[in-house]
Amino acid sequence: MQSTGIPERNRLTQSLLGGKVQVGLWQLYKILKKNEDLKARRHPMFEKNRFMKFLAWFLIIYYAAILLLMGVMMPTAMKGAYNGVAAFHVLDGGLIYFILTDFWLRFVLQETPAQQAKPYSLLPIRRSFLMNVYLAHAGFSLGNMFWAFFLVPFGAIAIWPLMGFWAFLSWLIGWWLLFIANGYAYLFVRALCMKHIAWALLPAAIHAGLLALMFVPEKNLLDMPCTEFMYAFAKIQLWPYLVAFALITFFYLINFWLQTKMVYNEVAQKEEVEMKHTTQMNFLNRYGAMGEYLKMEIKLRMRNKQVRMGFIIALCAMLFFSAMLYFTDVYDGTFMKSFICLYDYVLLGVMTLPTIMCYEGNYIDGLMSRRQSIYDLLRAKFYFNSISILIPLLFILPLVFIDKISLWMNLGYLFFTAGVLYPCFFQMAVYNKDTLPLNQKITAKQANTMQQIVTLVAMFLPILIEKIAILILGNPGGYFALIAMGLVGLATHKIWLRNIYTRMMQRRYVNMEGFRATRNF
Repeated sequence: MQSTGIPERNRLTQSLLGGKVQVGLWQLYKILKKNEDLKARRHPMFEKNRFMKFLAWFLIIYYAAILLLMGVMMPTAMKGAYNGVAAFHVLDGGLIYFILTDFWLRFVLQETPAQQAKPYSLLPIRRSFLMNVYLAHAGFSLGNMFWAFFLVPFGAIAIWPLMGFWAFLSWLIGWWLLFIANGYAYLFVRALCMKHIAWALLPAAIHAGLLALMFVPEKNLLDMPCTEFMYAFAKIQLWPYLVAFALITFFYLINFWLQTKMVYNEVAQKEEVEMKHTTQMNFLNRYGAMGEYLKMEIKLRMRNKQVRMGFIIALCAMLFFSAMLYFTDVYDGTFMKSFICLYDYVLLGVMTLPTIMCYEGNYIDGLMSRRQSIYDLLRAKFYFNSISILIPLLFILPLVFIDKISLWMNLGYLFFTAGVLYPCFFQMAVYNKDTLPLNQKITAKQANTMQQIVTLVAMFLPILIEKIAILILGNPGGYFALIAMGLVGLATHKIWLRNIYTRMMQRRYVNMEGFRATRNF
């Protein structure tokens, strides 16, 4: 007999373990949804840092306000600017731009359903049910409606007065359905990319083809089809809805098949093992313990899927942006030159340093067993990343030779990255305590909010510092200031590394407990 006062979670547990109490699918769905809400609200960074809550909401409100302002101003600016063409027709002609922007932004902001379903993969819950729940949740997520901050005011000004409320509403629904289909397309590509980075060439090739159809011919070949397609939504015709639902159904089904298969293979540790020769790197033996840690840094990127994928992504991104600046004039603006120069230098560090020690959390007990081992590891990481900064230098030097980027900007960001940004990244070693898997890619945990914010700050704050320095000291005096700050950080690296090591030792039991608790999850 079951007690009538048994808590809900105990009833669920008994049901899942074969007890007499049965939980319906709707009740199970509500519990899964509740767990996802609690996961977001109870994230350690939000519980312990009210500033993080404030900053997260500030960024959401800030970007929403920008979109809202653009949605109000653009219809007026477009009115009469294109030979009498209605403003919403002009916007609809740029449908591809919205789709491409939305697709690539999701790589920063959205998890795959496989990552969300993993915690339940060993419970007696049908994987098909879990995947349907999380795919449906991904389709109806609020993220697919974020563009509404722009589209609602734009449509209310440009469509409602001309065609009425129902046309305006149908037009908005059409955009929403396309963003849902785009979200499912992203989830499919993201799952493939997490299996092998070469799959990133698939959307890159498709999107490049679409852009070629828009820019290569004398007349944009996609302008009128996109305009007519969205105008059909505004006229409340049936065929655009059928096309949108067909796209959603297609991407939903292939996501269901792919992610169910891939999460099962990864959780079951099903993989092909092949014999590989071990690289000795004997030339590092002369450096003693630090040489061994340098070997470990190199092998971390050569052998482990998660870290290797990040390293390859960084190289591809550096090559892409450097080539865009080299072969085109699109990014010849002052800000974009600074951004690309900084982006190339900081990207390799961004891939691993905000999560510093998180991969080592898999074997942190062994590292802590020897005196000074953590300090030697930190030094090895700094030396390795400082030497690795020569890789982006090879991408940027051709831009210096053709005068796209000045020599002083190049040197300024090189030394500023190594001597200022890297020390800032290394501070995360004191506070990081979540183990990240070395080889899991489909169900791997993502960087936490604090790590993501540190990354975003590193991508934009140096540009502000550069502009202020140039405003005060002129050009190239501002870059001399960046070089000087970087040289100070490099010259004092043993001092601040020792300070980080001391603070880590003061928190070692808290951090080790966190690493152990999050290992293999």
